[in-house]
Amino acid sequence: MFGIPYTTFPHIQIGPFRVQVFGLCVLVGVFVGTLVAGWYGRPRGLPRDEVLRLAPWLVLAGIVGARFTYVVTNFHELDAFWEAFAIWKGGLQFTGGAILASLVALPLLRRLEPIHRWHFADAAALGLTIGQAIGRIGCVAVGEHLGGPTSLPFGMTWKGGYTVEPEPEVGTVIHQTAAYETLHLLVLFAVLLLVLRRRTLPPGVLIGVFSVWYGVLRFLTDFLRIHDRELFGLTGAQYGCLLLIGIGVWILATTRARAERLGVAGNTGSAAAPTAATAE
Repeated sequence: MFGIPYTTFPHIQIGPFRVQVFGLCVLVGVFVGTLVAGWYGRPRGLPRDEVLRLAPWLVLAGIVGARFTYVVTNFHELDAFWEAFAIWKGGLQFTGGAILASLVALPLLRRLEPIHRWHFADAAALGLTIGQAIGRIGCVAVGEHLGGPTSLPFGMTWKGGYTVEPEPEVGTVIHQTAAYETLHLLVLFAVLLLVLRRRTLPPGVLIGVFSVWYGVLRFLTDFLRIHDRELFGLTGAQYGCLLLIGIGVWILATTRARAERLGVAGNTGSAAAPTAATAE
């Protein structure tokens, strides 16, 4: 059996300092995602002060919701109570974070104009896509979201190392669903940037596409995981994905009516590639 050699890299040593890769990836993902969201929102009239006020609360709600969902569904794997707070070791479930962040966003976004609320949602979708792609690298680093054996050429040959989940037998070719997620989110990010090139793009399209794309692919890849707890044959994340898909379909189905109600013709602002200089 052939596969991509895979061993975990939970930390990197920089002189006397040991940096936890999972935490680093989460921080970098949040930072890059925020920059990209700001790049999208600026030419579309999103008030910068409001975005800066909202972003930290939504990021915090996302992390808390993601960690809470993980702990509830994997409580049997914790050796001590304090480990429920040890997010640097891995263990964030995106669907739980998305649900809590959305609930927190509803009252906070009421201060924005209706069109700005939808532009904020699109900005969040663009930032989430690239931020989540980076964050999932941290999951690969700590040996999380492992799948079962496979004979497919893109499987990963386990060479040993630290794992959050039970360690596979050395030499086994397995699925690494976190790596799959990074790849399909990078593809989605490219797709969203291409969609932005359209001159007539009503607000809400990006968050709709993100919800359906992520919901479907996460639902399917969860079948490859072998350590997630199931209820009636589905994982907790899969039930969240069904909700996410439904919301995304509704958003896309009502796009034209929403654009007419808001009195907008479509996309505004340029679609130039994001850079650190334009996203400050």
